[in-house]
Amino acid sequence: MNLLAFETATEACSVAVSVDGRVLERFAIAPRRHAELALPWAGELLAEAGITRTQLDAVAVGRGPGAFTGVRLGIGIAQGIALALDRPVVALSTLAVLAAGGAWADGADARDEGRRVIAAIDARMGEVYLGAFHCLPWEAQALGPEAVLRPQDADIPPDRGWLGVGTGWSAAGSSLQLRLQHALGRVDAQALPHAGDLARLAAPALARGEGTSAERIEPAYLRNQVALTLAQQRKLQES
Repeated sequence: MNLLAFETATEACSVAVSVDGRVLERFAIAPRRHAELALPWAGELLAEAGITRTQLDAVAVGRGPGAFTGVRLGIGIAQGIALALDRPVVALSTLAVLAAGGAWADGADARDEGRRVIAAIDARMGEVYLGAFHCLPWEAQALGPEAVLRPQDADIPPDRGWLGVGTGWSAAGSSLQLRLQHALGRVDAQALPHAGDLARLAAPALARGEGTSAERIEPAYLRNQVALTLAQQRKLQES
């Protein structure tokens, strides 16, 4: 199975190609350069993998949540390529991609029961994007709905040993870590989503029939407001 994957929902720009399970990736923390890098990287990776676009079985994309511009860019690129090739798109949660990457880096594999992971991305404006997952080698199973919220409003899990990953853990003075500290085993607040992990999730998802037509792909913004009003900014500074 051949996949081309784009993850551009955060400050990290990432593109990957998976050819029968072999994953090649380009990754860089490159704010505001995603549009400049994504397509050239895709061409380089396809050439390095020794395949052409017409040999792709599907295109994968991180659908968010994350930066509005980055989410829209990734969705638009994936839709354009998929429409041109008449291929399905596998659109997966950016939080799920982040969680799976953290779990795999932590040693989760087919020999154990996976990892319980809370993925958090800095949403700015005093909030985080948050999702809880049970991560296995082939899937990141959501344990509830994803949300955008203030760290102090996050539900505290009743059990312990959770892995925390993502920039949301260091946002707002590490408020989320303080809120959930008794449930955590380890935190990687530097983790960012990778297209290589997206490709590793997308291949089994495609095999399960979770690909869809490009026209039906919807971004996951979780909120519609992208900037605080002056009154809201003053209130946040006073709190």
